[in-house]
Amino acid sequence: MPSRASLRAERRSAPAAGGTPRAAGTGDRFRLPFKWAGGKRQLLPVLRRCYPATFQAYYEPFFGSGAVFFDLATSGRLDGRRAVLTDINPDVVGCYRAIRDSTDELVAHLERLAAGHAAGGADHYYAVRDGRFNPLRSRVLAERGDGRLAYPPELAAMFIYLNRTGFNGLFRVNARGRFNVPMGRYRNPRICDPDGLKQAAVLLARPGVELGCQEYGTALHAAAAGDFVYLDPPYAPVSTTARFTGYTPEGFGADHQSRLQKVVLDLAGRQCHVLLSNSTAPVIGRLYEDSAEARACGLRVHRVQARRAINSRPGQRGAVAEYLVTTSRTLV
Repeated sequence: MPSRASLRAERRSAPAAGGTPRAAGTGDRFRLPFKWAGGKRQLLPVLRRCYPATFQAYYEPFFGSGAVFFDLATSGRLDGRRAVLTDINPDVVGCYRAIRDSTDELVAHLERLAAGHAAGGADHYYAVRDGRFNPLRSRVLAERGDGRLAYPPELAAMFIYLNRTGFNGLFRVNARGRFNVPMGRYRNPRICDPDGLKQAAVLLARPGVELGCQEYGTALHAAAAGDFVYLDPPYAPVSTTARFTGYTPEGFGADHQSRLQKVVLDLAGRQCHVLLSNSTAPVIGRLYEDSAEARACGLRVHRVQARRAINSRPGQRGAVAEYLVTTSRTLV
């Protein structure tokens, strides 16, 4: 029986699907364009164990920070493959489109915002948030006609600036639709990363990569046998105070989780490679770990430890159990 060390070495040296050798930890060195509540960068070493050895197209319908897509893309796993990246949040999709299509202009705006923050701190943050970002965002949202949000580079730069300097990288709007996250407590935030943004733009512009604003059910209609689907929905809260589920203005409650489970079962029935992450809330346990229907579809449930990055009490951030639900046979 091979040792753990030999298994690790084998995984490091094995060629990626499509023939491109995988460099261990490539995705760990790539800096994501922005932070996102529940982003999966710190969980990548565990998620990689569930990636299928081979697959056809790739789908990520809750795109958010895009950690898994960028991990697969930087390691060569998506070479020559279609990648369908969608999110129902138009700001997320609009910002990624601006990164892809107007990188240099976006970087120029972001460098000016970084300089303003260094000089003005909180005064600059709230002036940008309330005096520039919210008014421009409201105009852009009012003008979109077909569900597409044409995020101008200036707006995308402000989105990234507020994300990098706001509290915990949250994106939250009030009942009037205005972004209202307060400034975070960061000593020296890295606001502008030109090289990282340019690398992200190259990856998003590769042949076969599609970026759209769609509800996850619609986005997954075309997923077929052999395709790899990664789902990272808003997590079900494990307590009455843990409610970072602002996926849409309507939230993402128990009924949404139940509907998502039916989609996951359907994907597994279509012989897709499925990987889903979620909290260990009781409702998720009932839908997957305790579900005979889920087991009959070949879904396996694993509890893993992840670092809690968002909590209003810093002392309560740390390791927390999460579910990984997958059609993969083993979690090595």
